[in-house]
Amino acid sequence: MKKTIAVIKGDGIGPEIVKEAIRVLDRIAEEFGHTFVYHEALAGGAAIDACGECLPQRTVDICMASDSVLLGAVGGPKWDDLPGSQRPEKALLEIRSKMGLYANLRPAILFQQLADASPLKPALVQKGIDFIVVRELTGGIYFGEHQTWQKGDECAASDLMLYTKREIERIARVAFDTAMKRKKHVTSVDKANVLDTSRLWRKTVEEIAKEYPEVALDHMYVDNAAMQLCKNPAQFDVILTENMFGDILSDEASMITGTIGTIGSSSLGEGTCGMYEPIHGSAPDIAGQNKANPIGTILSAAMMLKYSFGMEKESACVEAAVNTVLDGGYRTLDMMSEGKMLVSCSEMGTKIAAAIHKTKE
Repeated sequence: MKKTIAVIKGDGIGPEIVKEAIRVLDRIAEEFGHTFVYHEALAGGAAIDACGECLPQRTVDICMASDSVLLGAVGGPKWDDLPGSQRPEKALLEIRSKMGLYANLRPAILFQQLADASPLKPALVQKGIDFIVVRELTGGIYFGEHQTWQKGDECAASDLMLYTKREIERIARVAFDTAMKRKKHVTSVDKANVLDTSRLWRKTVEEIAKEYPEVALDHMYVDNAAMQLCKNPAQFDVILTENMFGDILSDEASMITGTIGTIGSSSLGEGTCGMYEPIHGSAPDIAGQNKANPIGTILSAAMMLKYSFGMEKESACVEAAVNTVLDGGYRTLDMMSEGKMLVSCSEMGTKIAAAIHKTKE
């Protein structure tokens, strides 16, 4: 099988971690007889520096013509003083919108090898953490109208949180379809006691739930959900929520697993083309030092194999290789603990790639 991948290395540690994900993809191609063709494109701060805008049209064209997109990370203090419409992060919102990527799937899985790194009590960790956050990605307050104005002597600002029933229906179906492949339990998170958008959200989710009689549905206010993630994360299977709530909860979910460096994510739309990226930022403080953890990017590439290319065996092979290397006691700086072996970003990528053939069967 031949697939074309748009590669956006981005800023900070982005080029380092993407390099290791490509190393793993190349190993998969070698073992399974595939061909992956990479087309590099600029976005974020690197694009601002090179051509004065965070998302050049050439990048959009490359992404739209590809079978999938692999992204490192964007942003950094160098561009903090730019207006909001010109900041590197704006590129992510625009490319998701242009590609119609409305569903973000972000797993929260605790690797047992890293259990000691979780900030939760051992009794909670022993129950296991294995759920996925399905976040609506192109609606809500991030894409609503933003205004700042002078109101007499006072400066005022507003942000519009808007959802249509169709937007809620399509993301709800993604959550229920995902639950059907897992433990058949959806927890829909909203703020229906306060917000009209949440009341529409809850009503619409309940309507879609009737199409999935095998899936259990419950509702939870976002503030309670934030507490329950720390109190009893084992209760969750699929968390369904809107854009801003999902942004916050998925970051919280990643930290209870011990390190943000091991979590990948996928952004999907109507077709098979998606965008895959680790959930962490550009980490400019360690950029260029070969200290970054590439596992989140490598597991994002594994999600690409599964969701965009239909290569489930190859995806499982990558996941197994990651476990093999962690079982071997190898750790990057962010997950280092006593008695383990510290390795660099490139060494971690090399070891995972080398483990591919050992776990193919």
